[in-house]
Amino acid sequence: MANNPERIVVWPGYFDSKTSRRSGRRVSKGRAVTNPTLDGLAYAARSAGIRKMKKEENTSHPSRPNEQEGRLWISIADALSATGANSKEGVLQAIGTAWNSQQSEIKASEKAAKVSGPKTGDKRGRSQRKSFKGSKGTKPSERRKRRK
Repeated sequence: MANNPERIVVWPGYFDSKTSRRSGRRVSKGRAVTNPTLDGLAYAARSAGIRKMKKEENTSHPSRPNEQEGRLWISIADALSATGANSKEGVLQAIGTAWNSQQSEIKASEKAAKVSGPKTGDKRGRSQRKSFKGSKGTKPSERRKRRK
């Protein structure tokens, strides 16, 4: 796609928390995410209020030619009006905030599901957590002594 003055390009690499600002990250660590994908970027942009966008998969950033991360073309007028920003950096910050909050919610729900343990009918999950809390001795040798 040729240079279009009515659109801006947003790369998933702009939001990668593992890369440095010098390597191409464009948002702060608080707004960056781990393992950014093009689909995640489009979903975050949609949740930030941006409606006019086009995904272009299997394209690489000029400074990262080995990574086929893809890019997202966003309408400038729609992005500025939806996010209330006045520049591309403001749009990136708004998308980063939305994306990071989505990712932190997902992590919190996964952590809550892990803490709650296996479901009632999940035999495999229950078999993984055999405990000997009811026995007096916690070591196997102490349990053997008690049986004799």
